[in-house]
Amino acid sequence: MAAIVGFLVCVELASGVLQGYYTPVYSDIADHLSIADADVNWFEAAQLVVSALVVPPLARLGDLVGHKKVLLLSTAVTAVGSWVLAVAPSFTTFLIGWAVQGAYVVWLPLEIAIIHRRTAGTGRQALLTRRAAAILVGALELAVIIGALTSGALVEATSMGVLLALPAVVVTVVLVVIWFGIEDDAGQATGGYDWGGLALVTAAIGLVMGGLICIRVQGPDSVLAWLLVLAGLVALVPFARYEAAQSEPMVDVRLLATPGQWPVQLTAFLFGMSVLGAQIPLSTFARTDPDTAGYGLGADASFVSTLIGVYVVFLAIGAFTLPLTSRALGPRGALVLGALLVALGYALWLPLHDSTGQALLNMAVAGVGSGALVAALPATAAAAAPPDRTGFATGMTNATKTVGGAIASSVFAICLASTGSIDDPTEGHAPLSGYLAVWAICAVAGLLAALALLLLPRRATGQPVTS
Repeated sequence: MAAIVGFLVCVELASGVLQGYYTPVYSDIADHLSIADADVNWFEAAQLVVSALVVPPLARLGDLVGHKKVLLLSTAVTAVGSWVLAVAPSFTTFLIGWAVQGAYVVWLPLEIAIIHRRTAGTGRQALLTRRAAAILVGALELAVIIGALTSGALVEATSMGVLLALPAVVVTVVLVVIWFGIEDDAGQATGGYDWGGLALVTAAIGLVMGGLICIRVQGPDSVLAWLLVLAGLVALVPFARYEAAQSEPMVDVRLLATPGQWPVQLTAFLFGMSVLGAQIPLSTFARTDPDTAGYGLGADASFVSTLIGVYVVFLAIGAFTLPLTSRALGPRGALVLGALLVALGYALWLPLHDSTGQALLNMAVAGVGSGALVAALPATAAAAAPPDRTGFATGMTNATKTVGGAIASSVFAICLASTGSIDDPTEGHAPLSGYLAVWAICAVAGLLAALALLLLPRRATGQPVTS
């Protein structure tokens, strides 16, 4: 068991590198591609769409053919995307590579499913899965810091081609580690591949995400954007009916509706609003000059990196201490505490946003809670799922988190669009009330997540709950 976790830690180290490496050099990438800094947002949008679309089909495939096979497949696809970034001659090619690289989003759910499967019959399956999840997420967050520091240190010392090739080398090495280091496993699910369900869920998610991207690009007044969102939401009705009628659905809506799953998946959605949706507003607030806008921290890029680093360090602390808080409060209590800390961290922004010390305190509190949730949610979903649906259940926590982040990102863009641009503070400044709205929404989302988790049956953290 220890050996498997060790090999999977290598995978999460690569994931952390991918998530932290590019952030400090976005402006350099824009110069390399001869594009405006604002066009970098297309990268986020493209990868967000891929992330939301690939998780359900790959998670189902893992349950069918084995989680290691799909982990290997997704890593190979991620490696291809990473190498495309290193050699991309144009914005379009780079955008395609960036989108393809988004296949890594399924890594952590598949790893949790592998561990959950390996610990079956030990009598401590749920406990061992939570412990392993804490280690994996802790490794991920530490690698985010390492990746960010590495790219920041190398950007002036080497060419952009070499700089962008390093993450591709890391992912390629991890591909070999998975191939030789992780034992193959057979899928436990039965039945065929639900192509009809895949088409319907792809259409629904694609329409909603397309509408949200239109809101980000064209603004909240875009009729097309809202029509796309509405069409996506309407498409969920026939999708749910179709899947409920299938014996082996792509998205098991009946499982998601069980008492052991819906609080977890709802929490993932609400958590995604802060962990994915609030990062740009936090960055732009920190960069805003208080002498011209009347608020902000007037920070330079290096302090923003420090702020992110502090947040990530406390994410790792929250993940590593999850076994301790679970032992003290119980698995459900640890989840509730994590959600409450997220709510408290963002609520603190409302009165405390005038100094860097206050900002660091707020992000530290939110970071501890976020780290616990990142580690605990997929493990809890796996514990409350039948053996042939662990990959699906863990994967859905990432899918719902991504959708929550995408929706929040668009809502926050609307909040901050009254007098300026969210993407370029030099063009104008959003009102302070917009930032207060963002933090209030994140705090309320965290509180609602805690309330939802209180409805999670205690036994759901150790065995499937079907009624």
